Amino acid sequence: MKFILGEKVTMTQYFDAQGRAYGATVVKAGPAVVTQLKTVEKDGYTAVQVAFGERKEKNIAKPQLGHFKAAVAGTEGATSNFRHSREFRVTPEELAMYTLGQVIDATSFATDDTIRVSGISKGKGFQGVVKRHGFGGGRRSHGQKHSEREPGSIGGSGGRAGGRVAKGMRMAGRMGSDLITVRNLKILAVDKATNTFVIKGAVPGKPGTVLEIIG
Repeated sequence: MKFILGEKVTMTQYFDAQGRAYGATVVKAGPAVVTQLKTVEKDGYTAVQVAFGERKEKNIAKPQLGHFKAAVAGTEGATSNFRHSREFRVTPEELAMYTLGQVIDATSFATDDTIRVSGISKGKGFQGVVKRHGFGGGRRSHGQKHSEREPGSIGGSGGRAGGRVAKGMRMAGRMGSDLITVRNLKILAVDKATNTFVIKGAVPGKPGTVLEIIG
């Protein structure tokens, strides 16, 4: 299993060698640094923790900063003021392929690789049922004046005593800011000089959103 952390840059139009156009997303992928190797004996499961991005050292909690510094100790020129960290579950055999302080960059992936991308979607605040669930709204005729975006009846059907609202009823509420995973995406191009991917289609979030990319 291959994995890396990245950051959404922008969406664009990409033309392949045959001149076909695709809607695509540009993602800055890494470099990410291995900051911890979790084992069954010590942690109860096997995983690789990686860190990505930079921020001011004064804004990092001291325990976390010490953890990062220990991971890159002995690596010349390595920074320890990482902005994000995530962990990826791996098998014991895959865990043996990684070492503390190892750098993972775009060269781990290739054009035409199939990947899945996870990230936090755009937050849309409190939304009604038309936008949140695709409801059609009320009728615009027969004396109805302000029912264009109303949800309609929410209870009393199905013989429920007291007309209670059924659990799971689709209603207005908070929308977005959820962890979304998009599977079976294809890498259209890899720029190893700038550590960027061009990924076919859309990925979750706005520009700057941290993404987990797994191949």
